[in-house]
Amino acid sequence: MTAWLAGMRITAARLLADTPTITTSGLTAAAGFSANDFRGARSGNVIILDMYLQRTGANLTLVSGNLTDTDICTVPAGWRPTHGTMNGDFDDGIATGGFVIGTSGLCTLRSSTGDILTNRNLRLHATFIVD
Repeated sequence: MTAWLAGMRITAARLLADTPTITTSGLTAAAGFSANDFRGARSGNVIILDMYLQRTGANLTLVSGNLTDTDICTVPAGWRPTHGTMNGDFDDGIATGGFVIGTSGLCTLRSSTGDILTNRNLRLHATFIVD
């Protein structure tokens, strides 16, 4: 084992020494949505986002089984992907689906197993690695 590798052993102290950075502010809801809650955690180059929004606009109805791409929110700077669009999952307790988050922080609903009704609460989750 080389000398530099020997100094890189994983120990309990090293694992416990990393305190994640947390944010709960800065999420901006798009038109037709309101933000209920937001939590971002960053540890090293890994970001985890949990966003909780309510549909306040008209029902989003599937057309031929497809959800029209719908902007839902924007995450704050420093909490966005740095090298492209990332995928995430959402659910509202009935419907489930996917969304994307781009380097601009814009989150767009892309698919759903059912209509997204007014006053339904959507829970979005994404985990990704940044540069």
